Amino acid sequence: MPDTRHHRGPHPEDKRLFARENWPRLRSAVAELNWLLTRGYAEPSALKLVGDRHSLNRRQRIAVMRCACSDQELESRRSRELDLRDLAGRRLLLDGFNVLTSVEAALAGGVILVGRDGCYRDMASVHGTYRKVDETLPALEHIGRLLDQSAAANCFWYLDRPVSNSGRLKTAMLQFALKRDWPWQVELAMNPDRELSQLAEIVTTADSAILDACGSWVCLAREVIAQSAAEVNLVDLSDAASADDR
Repeated sequence: MPDTRHHRGPHPEDKRLFARENWPRLRSAVAELNWLLTRGYAEPSALKLVGDRHSLNRRQRIAVMRCACSDQELESRRSRELDLRDLAGRRLLLDGFNVLTSVEAALAGGVILVGRDGCYRDMASVHGTYRKVDETLPALEHIGRLLDQSAAANCFWYLDRPVSNSGRLKTAMLQFALKRDWPWQVELAMNPDRELSQLAEIVTTADSAILDACGSWVCLAREVIAQSAAEVNLVDLSDAASADDR
């Protein structure tokens, strides 16, 4: 069947799965997964152990996985995280679909996860095809305004070439930026994750694999969402939130 969605909003089951009464259980699962990862347990087996223990369904397990990281990963990520003020006069490399879909989801009322590392992550996924939604242009507007305020010298977006419609999105983004005199470039890459992981410049993403391999990074999506989404469907599974509950 054709994809007829017009929003990057919540899954029909999200209201129940991520209701506040489930947060303590999800936070405990994240904390336990953090503990296992810190001690070298493989993520798939550790996630299964934690998920089975807390009777989590598939979507809840994905959320727990996206929010967890080892102590070593957390320390490394924090040591390389920059503030948006550090972008002035410098080039920023953007993990395009990662950043854009998170802001789209936030604007559409989708679940936004707060991970252990402080990153905001959505529950949406781009599986081979990107579909423009009603939130796409507003999301680009909010991202662009914040980047403009940061005075970044140049913003270089990476989009996955294998993803269908990435070429159309590139054209739309360049036209959008041109009308606003924003210094954007957009590159279609076969493997943006690998390129962003190897480059020494500042990266913005919430992709854990990139965060653990890149040089310095900023959490742009978190700042955009905090400033632009009036009512965020935030599910905070971070260490700080768990500590507040104790």
